[in-house]
Order: sequence, then structure tokens, then C-alpha cells
Amino acid sequence: MQESTIYRRRETLSKMRDGLGLEDVYGATLERIKAQGGGKSRLGMEALMWISHAERPLSLDELCHALAIELGSTDFNTGNVPSISILVDSCQGLITVNKEALTVRLVHFTLREYLSAHHDLFATPHSIMAEICLTYLNSGQVKALSANPSANPNTAIHDKPFLEYCSLYWGAHAQRELSDCARSLALQLFREYDGHISGRFLFAKSVDYQIVHYGGFHLSPLHYASGIGITELLAALLEMECYNINEGDYWGHTPLAWAARHGHDEIVKMFLEQEGVDPNKQSSSGKTPLSNAAEGGHEGAVRLLLGRGDINPDKPDNWGLTPLALAAEKGYEGVVRALLRREEVNPDEPDNWDRTPLSWAARMGYEGVVRALLEREEVNPDKPDKRDRTPLAWATRNGYEGVVRALLEREEVNHGKPDHRGKTPLMRATWHGHLGVIALLQASEAATHHAI
Repeated sequence: MQESTIYRRRETLSKMRDGLGLEDVYGATLERIKAQGGGKSRLGMEALMWISHAERPLSLDELCHALAIELGSTDFNTGNVPSISILVDSCQGLITVNKEALTVRLVHFTLREYLSAHHDLFATPHSIMAEICLTYLNSGQVKALSANPSANPNTAIHDKPFLEYCSLYWGAHAQRELSDCARSLALQLFREYDGHISGRFLFAKSVDYQIVHYGGFHLSPLHYASGIGITELLAALLEMECYNINEGDYWGHTPLAWAARHGHDEIVKMFLEQEGVDPNKQSSSGKTPLSNAAEGGHEGAVRLLLGRGDINPDKPDNWGLTPLALAAEKGYEGVVRALLRREEVNPDEPDNWDRTPLSWAARMGYEGVVRALLEREEVNPDKPDKRDRTPLAWATRNGYEGVVRALLEREEVNHGKPDHRGKTPLMRATWHGHLGVIALLQASEAATHHAI
């Protein structure tokens, strides 16, 4: 690192520690960056833009490759990748590099605040970043890669450190600011999307499983647009009428299911307005779009789907979990109450383990959901699962006092009922040391004996 750069960083940090004129310090430093020649001005300002506006912290290699991309170019020129010393010198001491961890960050958190407050420094940062990411994904080097990792040379992915970030986050930047250029580049990507390696990264992140390493991958442009939630792009794709609206990804999830899973209400609405869309189509695991919305806690998407007359609001998946059970397990009270308003929904439906929505809510300690379910007379508050564990047994085992109190308000609850191991709720609570629960159970037992 050049001596002058080290000096400028120390000078800046010294002034910051003294609390002296940060606005002036940053302003003067930025003017020095802009006054540099030989491309250093562009390099320094773009580096600050990426570090301060990226969706997650960037590694040093990611940043250097981002700065090397020529907007609109069909090829990535590795000769444009700046060296660490040139990058740091171009930023005039406003960034710091950890050479051991290979990470880069702003010199101080107040610099991020300064950059955010001065919008004139970067006119449209997110649209520019989306354009750069899409240019990279449309480059010949990236398009030559296979979505199947085993088909790529060992160094193919390693040599492209910016690939994962572009694949996962170009949509987030485009969502914030979608320029005409980004729109055009996105549609170009979608036209050649079948088997594009970027889909593999998004697929792995979005469906929460690790993709098999040897093939088994499919993601259509409709899935991608639905996942990132940009209505303008989806509308353009739907107008093309060249995609199957009910097509499943590798796991059978439709584009509608993707939109529901991510809580993109406007996208869900757009799909539901399309002729021929199947709102009940199940994935290979049996999940419907409504299941995805309920499991994600997306109340808006749930309400939109429930507004369809042909929706099945009580369809279980392969494990017997209905949308209501999935929402109850995650504690989404608003979704639970929305589902309970539909007459077709059985609030006491057991899954493959004989656990009811109430069992799941009690097991996870969601008092609001428990009380919402207990408002329904047809709910059996003492229904055991296949191991004879009742909702009370789950709540006492895990020490959820509010849930225990709510359950004990129902006369049908047997606080002395043993499970498959012969353990009563009181025994479980005592074993786990839940003193508050023990007191509630003892008080309930005393009240029962007194009544007798």
C-alpha cells in the first residue's frame, strides 16, 4: 500500500476520533477523489457506491470484479480488474482492506451515514448496480457455464467471484430502481435463461434446500421474475405468451407458488388474473401456493388466494400439514385467523403424526395462535398425537406459561394425562425445571380437587 494512502487514512481517522468536522473531512476527501486522473476518480466513486449500497458486505474479489465490468459489454475483460493498491489509493483512505480475511469496508460507520445523506453523490446507484450485474450475467463467459456444476471446469466458478452476488441480488437492486437499460438486460437474460447458471444460485436460496450437485435443476423465467417480485418484468414475460404459467420448477413449485412464498402480493394478483392459472397445483412435497403463503406468513398473499372461489383452503401436503397447520407452527396469527374464517378449513385436522394445528402452536409457544384456535368449539384442546402428547404436554415440556394458562382455561384439558413414556405434564415441567408452569399445574390440580 502506498505511503501517501496510509497517511491520508491516518489523518482522516485522527480527525474522526477528535470529532472535528466530519462533514468537511469527508467532503474534502471526496473532492480529492473526483479530482484524480487516469480513471481513478471513476474507480474511487464506484467503489464507494458498491460498498455503501450493496445488499450484503462484499469480498475484495467481488468488489474488484464489479468495478471491472463495462456496462453493456458482451464479454468480461479480466484486464480491467484493478489491483488492491490501485483500488485503495483511488479511494483516498475512505476504505479499509483486511488482507487476511479478504474483505473491504468503509473506514468508519459515519461515512456510510454521510454517503446516504448526500444523494447527489450517486444519482441512481441501484439501477446502475442492477445494470452492471445483468451485464455480467449476460456476458459470454457466464453464459458458457453450465447450471450443472459437474459439467464446469474446476476453476470456472472460482474464477468468477462476482457470479453469486449478481445472481442473487440484481433483482433487489432492480426492484429499487428499474431503468430502461436494466429492463432490457433482464429480458435478454430471460430469453436465454433455460439452463443459465444464475438460476441455480437463486433456486438454492429461495427454496431453502441445497440443490443436488449432479443435475436436477429447473427454473423458468416466470419463476425468476416471481421470486424477485418485479411486476413490470413479469408483465413483459406474460405478454410474450411463450411460457407455461403452471410449469413447475425442479420441486414442482409453480411461478404462483414462488410469488406466494416470497410475499409478492402484486405478482400473486397478476397470476390470479391470468386465464388458466391453477391456484391449487401441488409441488412434489404436496404444497400448494396457499401453503407457501401461509408458511411464509404472507397475510396479503393468503387473502388474495382465499378470494378465489376455486381455492382449496384446507389441502394438506405430503406430511398431512394443511395451510392452517403450517401457519400455526410458525406463529402467524393473522394468517391463522384469515384461514379460520373459511368454513372448509378444519381447525382440528391432524397431520401424519396426529398433531393438530393447536398442538403445533402449543409446542412452539405461540399464545396468540393458541387462543385463536381455542375460540373454535370444534377444536379438541386435549387431543393427543401418536406419542400421546397433548397440546398441554408440549407446552409444559417447553415451559410456555402463557400457552399453559390458556389451555388450562378449557375444562376438557386433563392436566394429569400421561404421554407414551408415562410422563404427565407436571412430571415433564418438573424435569425441565419450569417453575412457573409447575405452579400453574399445581394450582389447576388443587382447584380440581376442591371442586370435587
